[in-house]
Amino acid sequence: MSVLDIKDLTVEFPSRKSVFVAVDDVTLSVEAGKVLGVVGESGAGKSTVGNAVIGLLQEPGHIAQGEIYLHGARIDQLPYSEKRRLRGRKIGMIFQDPLTSLDPLQTVESQLVETIRTHLPLSSRAARKRAVELIDAVGIPNPGERVKQYPHQFSGGMRQRVVIALALCAEPELVIADEPTTALDVSIQAQILDLMKRLCEERNVAMMVITHDMGVIADITDHVAVMYQGRLVEYGETRQVLGTPNHAYTQSLISAVPRHDVRVERFPVVNYIEKAGTPQKQIDISTHWLGKVRDYEKVTGPLVQVRDLDMRFETRGSVFPSRRKYFQAVRKVSFDIQEGETFGLVGESGSGKSTIARLITGLYQPSGGSVQFGTTELTSLKNRKEVLAMRRQMQMIFQDPFSSLNARMRVREIIAEPIRFHRLASGNAEVRQIVDDLLDHVGLGAQAGKKFPHEFSGGQRQRISIARALATRPRFLICDEPTSALDVSIQAQILNLLKDLQEELGLTMLFISHDLAVIRQMCNRVGVMRNGDLCEVADCDRLFEAPQHAYTRELLSLMPSLDLLSRANLETV
Repeated sequence: MSVLDIKDLTVEFPSRKSVFVAVDDVTLSVEAGKVLGVVGESGAGKSTVGNAVIGLLQEPGHIAQGEIYLHGARIDQLPYSEKRRLRGRKIGMIFQDPLTSLDPLQTVESQLVETIRTHLPLSSRAARKRAVELIDAVGIPNPGERVKQYPHQFSGGMRQRVVIALALCAEPELVIADEPTTALDVSIQAQILDLMKRLCEERNVAMMVITHDMGVIADITDHVAVMYQGRLVEYGETRQVLGTPNHAYTQSLISAVPRHDVRVERFPVVNYIEKAGTPQKQIDISTHWLGKVRDYEKVTGPLVQVRDLDMRFETRGSVFPSRRKYFQAVRKVSFDIQEGETFGLVGESGSGKSTIARLITGLYQPSGGSVQFGTTELTSLKNRKEVLAMRRQMQMIFQDPFSSLNARMRVREIIAEPIRFHRLASGNAEVRQIVDDLLDHVGLGAQAGKKFPHEFSGGQRQRISIARALATRPRFLICDEPTSALDVSIQAQILNLLKDLQEELGLTMLFISHDLAVIRQMCNRVGVMRNGDLCEVADCDRLFEAPQHAYTRELLSLMPSLDLLSRANLETV
């Protein structure tokens, strides 16, 4: 029996000049104890469908036509007060970012108790008992103690468990999970997905999982709906849709998924979804890239040598050294990066990957050990001129492009700033030419320079970040989770772009990620980090085919299964 039925749903957002149709004639259903996956790129209308079901469409958005039924009773025309009673009691919601859906000023217990007593006729004491039971049910250890803590005292995965407990606290019949695992490590993601599937089966709850992650879809869903530009383009059983997709868009999404079981030279370019990412025109930037300003000292050995690197952060200060407390973020880490190769660092959040990147670039000063770049010992540099000269040779691409771009500056000025700072051009005309060429080279076109960062999508903003990183003509590029929040098709475009740039410009890269499938496609060698320790370093293929360390084997075993995905578009190297 269907718990949720959506019939011919159309959602519109009117403006002064036009009407934007976010969802166009969508029909779906979810059965009790089953999981429906709704997949597609950003802007496909996935979250709008979920918001329409739960009654949280932002004004002036509204349901223009169609009907929504919960257990056969129509709910889309209910008054606001009745819709509010449905939320939490009949329909639970799990949001993408647990920090924004939890009150930082209230303990987890008080938030759970408030929600429970709003929807269920329980006393305060009974509600507190149920709150502890829920925290225990979602797998948080020491529930009696942890329930009295605040959200900031939990890790990302634990906070997501709290949000799941909140969604289930009133025993809803339907749970809508909107990108519940996007920013989680592979181990935490596996735990959350297992928890969601188990709760769905044990409590006979219907679940709608909204995601752009095909691995999540393959792992836990029974049926899948594929959306593109507001329309439903394919709908059926997960095995059929992922194994033998009929629609060109579904085929293109699957072809763009990074594989951990086979290495491909490039991610397949499917014009159906990648036409927006095609460069405006082919530009040869080597004319101003390989000139005198990039005439760096030749290196006979490794370009980067990290030796016994240590980093600890003080967590409690005191005038008495014996009373100070420290957190050891990186412990005796050593590795080399050869010129022209891509070295990967993989591991869970908190393993020390990003800390190492900041130590190499000089943003942190190490507690011990050394970093050598070419023939220069970076940790011994004191002169500002020498430090800036070395920093020009290494640039960083961050995880969140929007927060790393100045929202008040136009794109042209953002990219021109490091060129002017390091005096890499003879005048404004040359600066403008370099910026325009870089924008063309990353597939945005010179006209993009006139706009501000907020006028671009996430994938386009990441291209701007890459263009800015290339502006100083670096020889070493650090990519810190550059595609973790992007759709699979946009991710494929960015990864292809980075591969092309490395080949054309002779770049050396440190690629940091918790996505093992991306690491498999991008890296020559890989280092595996855990709790500040470097567990294993190996050639990429050997690491995936014959891992030596127990933790590496554990990480590989937790990756989402891609067995259901069609392999029709893959070309192995």
